[in-house]
Amino acid sequence: MIVGILQVELLIPGSDSLKYKRMVVRSAVDRLRKKFNVSVAETDYNDKWQHAELGIAVVANNRSFADQVLQKAFQLLDGIPDMEIIEHRFEYL
Repeated sequence: MIVGILQVELLIPGSDSLKYKRMVVRSAVDRLRKKFNVSVAETDYNDKWQHAELGIAVVANNRSFADQVLQKAFQLLDGIPDMEIIEHRFEYL
């Protein structure tokens, strides 16, 4: 069993309130969960208007499948126009 983790720090430059930030983050989280069947949580910067950190996890029977899912999840996040990826990290346990 392999657990793949993707940690992504995001910048939401158009955000002028926590309400707007949460709308953008919730939309991204819902899309990730629905499309890739992964676990997703906002893990840091809860009180910052323009920053968010997401933790995305997948459990698989081999590393290549876990990596494939996380790479596609990363691409989906990178394609959302309302947010920019500042930093990211992949980890496999």
